[in-house]
Amino acid sequence: MMQTCPLCGSRDTRHYHRDVRRDYHQCERCELVFVPPVQRLAPAAEKAVYDQHRNSPDDSGYRQFLSRLYTPLRERLAPGACGLDFGAGPGPTLSVMFEEAGHPMAIYDPFYAPDPAALACHYDFVTATEVAEHLFEPGRELERLASLLRPDGWLGLMTKRVTTLQAFTRWHYILDPTHVVFFSDTTFEWLACHLDMRLELPAADVALLQRRPR
Repeated sequence: MMQTCPLCGSRDTRHYHRDVRRDYHQCERCELVFVPPVQRLAPAAEKAVYDQHRNSPDDSGYRQFLSRLYTPLRERLAPGACGLDFGAGPGPTLSVMFEEAGHPMAIYDPFYAPDPAALACHYDFVTATEVAEHLFEPGRELERLASLLRPDGWLGLMTKRVTTLQAFTRWHYILDPTHVVFFSDTTFEWLACHLDMRLELPAADVALLQRRPR
């Protein structure tokens, strides 16, 4: 059955891969790979997976993991720039790292910190680490996050990227049942063009998009 791309809305999609649990389709326009809606987890089952996460600011290994986004983004921020950590999870840590560096932070998470006031402000930067791959409606959500940025603001995304079909079939990243959309370099290039933002890809799992000045 023809599937609609949840990022760009195109109906020009094709079947990409099937494993023992679910199917994966790819958009011909933006090259997003995605799981069809009928094969996604229900919210309660999705949250049950997240409840198993044991992330903490006291975990030096987790801080090192987050530094892949933290370091290149912080290098691009003005002193005192304020940010939002979207999808902070049950143990917010990236926000703590930025606050320690002098950047005031807000957090939002649909399960653990569903504060609508955090999405009603504007920020110098917005981060989403290991979040994009979970989004059921990535087009709508990423447009919303970009709209929260002030001119010259940064959207920092951390998510592993699709390379080839052969690699995809052996990829540990697709084994997580909460991972439902998968970006590639081309996908991020499409997104940057769509949002009229400047794109940098400083690492294999990091994308930085900067809002243009007015």
